[in-house]
Amino acid sequence: MRIARYTEGDDPVYGLVDADGKKIAEVTGDPLYQRIELTGRTTTVDEVRLLAPVIPRSKIIGIGRNYADHAAEMGNEVPAEPMMFLVPNTAVVGPGDPVVIPTELTSKVSFEGELAVIIGRMCKDIEPEEAKKVIFGYTIANDVTARDLQRGDGQWARAKGMDTFCPLGPWIETDLDPQDVSIVTRLDGEVAQDGHSSDMVHGVAALISHASKSFTLLPGDVILTGTPAGVGLVDPGQRVEIDIDAIGTLSNPFVASE
Repeated sequence: MRIARYTEGDDPVYGLVDADGKKIAEVTGDPLYQRIELTGRTTTVDEVRLLAPVIPRSKIIGIGRNYADHAAEMGNEVPAEPMMFLVPNTAVVGPGDPVVIPTELTSKVSFEGELAVIIGRMCKDIEPEEAKKVIFGYTIANDVTARDLQRGDGQWARAKGMDTFCPLGPWIETDLDPQDVSIVTRLDGEVAQDGHSSDMVHGVAALISHASKSFTLLPGDVILTGTPAGVGLVDPGQRVEIDIDAIGTLSNPFVASE
């Protein structure tokens, strides 16, 4: 099942997207917290503005260096345990929304195409074999990073957490094998990343279990599972598209701050 959050100019609503990704059937309520029912109203994806499928009320947990090839290209070792960092929910934007590069603060911004996991139930201290029970679904993320700030600050809060630096979308896919999807990122139409989730150092179940040992996970929390090799710099005026088979495409233009 694919669940989209969208607007036609009024308040955001949710809908079920068909297998072709073209039509949306509106539903009542918020699928994360309420039982949903079809309203009988349908529209097409082209006629609406897709929004970020979830705005975390609590937190986004990023995972660093979870692909060996990416760690190597950045000159880093693969950590023995998942390397976690937090991203504020104010960094989230939706498909098609501009990523704003604050040019007065950074001149080296890069893209990172990632599979994102959305938590559906409150949990704490769970084991990997229990992880599937707390997953609501999956979407695509671009873990945008200001590389110069990442190196200069000595920690990643500002580099990865600035406004608009966490695009999510285009919708949530609830039925997916997270260890069997390709992740392809294109910069202005040219392939930059071509990876596969099977190459994760720590799989999705292990990441959820590890995060839950430190944080209580709440419905709507998002876990970014790491990026494969091929990350690169992006300038204002360029567009980044991330394809994950079985989900769709997340596309965002990059613009300079005024």
